[in-house]
Amino acid sequence: MIKVGIIGGTGYTGVELLRILATHPQASVEVITSRGEAGTPVSDVFPSLRGHLDIPFVAPDEAGLDGCDVVFSAAPNGVAMSHARRLLDSGVRLIDVAADFRLKDPEVWERWYGMAHECPDLLDAAVYGLPELNRARIRDARIVANPGCYPTTISLGLLPLLAEGLIATDDLVADAKSGVSGAGRKASVGTLLAEASESMKAYGVDGHRHQPEIHQTLSLIAQKPVSLTFVPHLTPMIRGIHATIYANLENDADSPQEVLERYYAEEPFIDVMPAGSHPETRSVRGSNTCRLAVHRPNGGKRIVVLSVTDNLVKGAAGQAVQNMNIMMGLDETLGLMAPALLP
Repeated sequence: MIKVGIIGGTGYTGVELLRILATHPQASVEVITSRGEAGTPVSDVFPSLRGHLDIPFVAPDEAGLDGCDVVFSAAPNGVAMSHARRLLDSGVRLIDVAADFRLKDPEVWERWYGMAHECPDLLDAAVYGLPELNRARIRDARIVANPGCYPTTISLGLLPLLAEGLIATDDLVADAKSGVSGAGRKASVGTLLAEASESMKAYGVDGHRHQPEIHQTLSLIAQKPVSLTFVPHLTPMIRGIHATIYANLENDADSPQEVLERYYAEEPFIDVMPAGSHPETRSVRGSNTCRLAVHRPNGGKRIVVLSVTDNLVKGAAGQAVQNMNIMMGLDETLGLMAPALLP
C-alpha cells in the first residue's frame, strides 16, 4: 500500500484528491496538512467524505511527511518548492499540483508568479506530468510538475497535430472557457453567485500565467517556437473547461481526424469522438477523460479542435493520481475509471 501525504488539503483540488484517493485500491492517505484546520477531522470540513476518510488535518510542521512514499502538494504556488528538497532527501516522491516546477526558466517563473524560485537547481529534474507526452520520464521522476488545467486541455488538443507536423506553428489560437472552481476555494467577489451567474467574461487577455506553460509545452512538441494567442474566459458553471483551438493545416497527407485517432488509440483517458462531434463539458464532469473533436470548416486549411476536460480532475487531481500510478508502477487507470456524472 502506498503511503500518501497531501500538503494543503482544504481547496477544491485538495478535496478532489481526497475523493479519488479515498477509494484507490493501492493508496492510503496518511497525512493531510492545513494550518487553519489543524486538529479538525477531514469529514467535518468536507461532509461528502464522512465514512470514507476521517483522519484530522495537521499543521505542516507536525505532519511527518517524510514518512510517506508520495506527497501531493495542492497548496498555493510557492509552497511545494519550500518542501521539495527535504522531501527528496528523505526519499519521498513529490507531485506538485500547483505551478512551482512547471516552467524551466526561473526568470520566467519569477516574472509570471511574482516570487523568486527557492530551488531553481531542481527545475531540470522535474518532469512535466502530461502522461500522453512524458509517460516514460514520469516513471522514474522524483518530482512531477502536474500541468495546469488550461495547458492540459489545450496541449492534448494539439499534441498529435504538432508532433506529426500537420499544422503550422505560427498562428495558433486557443479560446478557452472555465468554470468558477478554477479560481479556487478562496473568498472572492468575482466568483460570488450574483457576480458570476448569467454572465461570461474574458480575462487575462494581455497575459495569463498559463500562457508560458502552454507555449513551453507546444514548442517542445513542435521542436521549435510556436506562436499562440490564448484567451481564457470565466463561465457560469462550477467545473469544466472547453477549449476551441484554431490552427492552419500545413500538411494534409493524413486527415486531422485520422491523426488524432491513431495517436490516441491506446490512451485510456483520451476520447477522440467521431467526425463532426461537438463534445460538451458535462460529458466529462467528475471524470479523468479529455474528449476531443476536430473540424475542417468548408474543407479549408483552417481546422478547429474542440477539447473538453474537468478542470479539477484531468486538469488537476485526477491527472496527479494518474501520475502517481505511473511513478509507482501501478496500472495507470487505478482509482480513475469512474464515468462522468450526469446530469
